[in-house]
Amino acid sequence: MLLSSSPAILSLVVAGLLTLGLGIVVLVLWRRREEIKSYERITRERNEAIAKGSHKARLIYPDIDLSKCIGCGSCVRACPEDGVLDLLHGQAVVVHGARCVGHGRCAEACPTAAIALTFADLNTRTDLPAISSEFEAVDSPGLYLAGELTGFSLVRTAVTHGTAVADAVKHRLKSTPSAASDRIVDLLIVGCGPAGVACALRAKELGIAFDMIEQADEVGGTVAAYPRKKLVMTQPMVLPLHGSLPQLEYMKEELVELWKGLIEKHRLPVRTGVRLTGVVRDDAGIYTAETSKGPVRARNVCLCLGRRGTPRKLGVPGEDLPKVLYSLIDAESYNGRHVLVIGSGDSAVEAAIALGEQDGNTVTLAARSKDLPRIKSKNQARLNHAAAEKRVQLLIDASPRRIDEKSVVLAQTVDGAERTVELPNDDVFVCIGGDPPFELLKRSGVSFDPSLRPKPAAQPDNTTPLLVATTLLLMVGVAILGWAGFQYGYYGATAATRTLVDDHRWLRPGGVLGLSMGLLAVALFVWNLLYLGRRKQSIGRFLPGSLRSWMGSHVFTGIASFLCVLVHAGFTYRMTLGGFAYLTLGIVLLAGFIGRYFYAIVPREANGREMELDAARARLGGLAAEWDKKSRGLGATVRDRVEALIAQDRWRPSLASRIWGMVTAHLRIRRALHELRMDPRFADIPESERDEIMELARRSMRLTLQIAHFEEIRAVVGSWRFFHRWVALLMILFAIGHIYVAVRYARLDWPFIGPREGAAVASATDATAPEDPR
Repeated sequence: MLLSSSPAILSLVVAGLLTLGLGIVVLVLWRRREEIKSYERITRERNEAIAKGSHKARLIYPDIDLSKCIGCGSCVRACPEDGVLDLLHGQAVVVHGARCVGHGRCAEACPTAAIALTFADLNTRTDLPAISSEFEAVDSPGLYLAGELTGFSLVRTAVTHGTAVADAVKHRLKSTPSAASDRIVDLLIVGCGPAGVACALRAKELGIAFDMIEQADEVGGTVAAYPRKKLVMTQPMVLPLHGSLPQLEYMKEELVELWKGLIEKHRLPVRTGVRLTGVVRDDAGIYTAETSKGPVRARNVCLCLGRRGTPRKLGVPGEDLPKVLYSLIDAESYNGRHVLVIGSGDSAVEAAIALGEQDGNTVTLAARSKDLPRIKSKNQARLNHAAAEKRVQLLIDASPRRIDEKSVVLAQTVDGAERTVELPNDDVFVCIGGDPPFELLKRSGVSFDPSLRPKPAAQPDNTTPLLVATTLLLMVGVAILGWAGFQYGYYGATAATRTLVDDHRWLRPGGVLGLSMGLLAVALFVWNLLYLGRRKQSIGRFLPGSLRSWMGSHVFTGIASFLCVLVHAGFTYRMTLGGFAYLTLGIVLLAGFIGRYFYAIVPREANGREMELDAARARLGGLAAEWDKKSRGLGATVRDRVEALIAQDRWRPSLASRIWGMVTAHLRIRRALHELRMDPRFADIPESERDEIMELARRSMRLTLQIAHFEEIRAVVGSWRFFHRWVALLMILFAIGHIYVAVRYARLDWPFIGPREGAAVASATDATAPEDPR
C-alpha cells in the first residue's frame, strides 16, 4: 500500500532501518564492553572481600533466592551500605556481607520477594539466644529479650522489638491473670536504650504496671555511648505515645534528648545507676531480679541490654593507667595530644578520624589485623583521605606490648618480620569491642542451644501480584478468544473478502474497535515501561505502590498489550511498520519467558556466585553420598543413571539443538524419576522416607542437567540479556514509526480523531486488507 506504492518512501525506510540497525549494533557492543568491565570489577572486588574476610556476615546477611531473582538491581540501589550487594551474572550477589547491618531495604525493594534477611550459620552458632517469634526465651516463660541481644542492631528494629514485647506481655497477663501486689510489678524493663524506651512507652499505653532500671547514669543505651554529633542511621518508625519519626538520620544527641523528653513527659519510672546481676524464676512463675540496689520482683522481665557488654581488655602492662579509655564521647576536648587508637572496626576508624580533625593532635590508628576487613566503604574512604593529609597514621598488623606514662610500645609485623615501634603518647583509646553479657543471660535462664532455637518461619507468600496478573490475563485471553469466535465471519475471512463484510468498517485496524485496541495497547505498554522507572529510587518515589505490585502489572501489561495488538491487527500479519512492531513485541515476550527459564537452571553457589563445573560436580558427589545413606541399595542405580544423563547431553553442534537438549532433558529426568518409583526395591522403603528420597533424586538429577549443559547455559544466558533488551528497544521504535505513519496518512474512524480530509485512502495501519472503496 503506502510503503509499496512509493519507491522513495520505501528506500528511505530501508535506509533508516539499516542506519538504525548499525546504531543498535554499536550500542550493543558498547554495552557489552561496559558489562564485561562491570563483571571484572565485581569479581575482583568479591575476591578481595574473600581474601579480607569481609564477605562473611557478622550477624545478619541478605539471603538471595536465585530462582526468584530477576536481576533488576533494586536491592543494590536500595541498600544504604555501600558494597553489600551487587549484580553478577545477571543476578544479585553478596559482596561485602560484613557491612550488612540489617536495614532490610533490599528485601522491601525486591519485586519478586527473592531476598530476605537472615542470620549466618543459624543452626550452629552459639552467640544468638533461643527465643520465640514474640522474643520470649524458649525455656523461661515471661522472660523476654529485645534489641541488640537478638542479633539486630538497628534503632528501628529495637523500637519494633520493644513494642512487640509489651504487646506480648499484655496478652500473657490476660491469659494468666494473677492477684495484684504492691511488691510485684507486671513487667520489669532492664535497659533504657531504644528497645527499653519503646517497651516502656507501649506498656504505659496499655496500662501495664512496670518498673525500669538502667545501669548507666543516663538513658540512651548504646546510642548514648556514641561519640558526640555522631549520625545515627535509622529508618522511618513509630514510637508509642509519640508518633512517627520520619527522618533517615539523626544526631546522637537528638535521639537521646527525644528519649529523655518522653520519659519526663510520660513520667516513666526509670531508675539509673542500677546494675542487674541476675534473674531467678521461682515455682510460682515470679521473677526476682537481683540488682545493685536490691531485688525487684516481676511477673515478666524484658532484657534490653546491648551486645557490647564489658569492654574487652588488651591484657598488656599499663592498661590500668587513667589515660586508657574504652570509648570516645567528645573528640573536641582533645587538642594538642599524642593519641593512639587501637582497633580495626568502624568505631576505631571513626574515633581516629574525629581525633585527627582536632587542632594539634598526632593520631595513630593501630589495627591488630592485617587489614580493615569489616569497615564501611565510607569510613574506608574517609580514612584514606585522613591518611593522605597526614591527620592519621595507620599501622597495620600492630599490637601493643606495653603502655607507659608518656609512650606506648607496639610490635608490628612487616613482610613477615616483627619490629618494635615506640610512640610518644598522652591518651589511648581501645576500640576492640566488648564481651556480650551472655553469662548473665545464661544464669537468668536464656538458652543459646541452636537445637532449641525455633525453626525460621516460612517465607510469606508474595506471589499475590503475579497471581492476580495471570488471572486477569486468563480472563482477557478467554474474552478475546470468545470475541474472535463470535466475529468469526469477519476474522475467518481472507484479506480480500473482509472488505465485503458489513462489520469491516469498525473491525478493521483503522476502525473504531481496531483503533481503540491499538491505542489501548500503546497505553498498556507505556504503563509497562513505567516499571523500569519505578525500580529507580530517583523516579520510583513519585510512583506509589510496592515493587511487587509493579512487577505484577509489568507482566500483565506486557502480555495484555500483545493481546490487544492481536485484535487491532485483525489476527493477521503484514509487512508494515505496525507488523514489525507486532512481531518484535511477540519476540520480546517469548524471550522474557525463555530467559527466566535459563536463569533458573544456571548452577549457583549459596552466596549467589555462579558455580564452576568442578564445584557443581563436588556438590553432586555430596548429594550422592547423602543418597546412599537413605536409599537402601538404590544409590548405585541412581548414580549410573546420573552418569548416563551427563554422557548423553554433551556439546551439540548448534544453539537450537543445545536449547532443545536442555528442554527435553526435563522430560528425561521425569521419566527417570518415574522408573525409580516403579523399582521394586523402592517399595521396601518406609513411606515416611519415600518423599525425602524422591526429593534427593530430583535435586541430584536437576544438578545433573546443569552439569551436562553448563557451558551451553552460560552462553545462552549471556546472549539472552542483550537480545531481550535490544529487541524491546527495536519494538518501541517500530511502534513509534507505526503511530506516526498512521496519524500522518491513515484514514481513522475513531470518534476523537476522525478521517483526515485529503489523507491517503491506503492506510499504513491496516495490517489486514486494502480499505473498503465504498
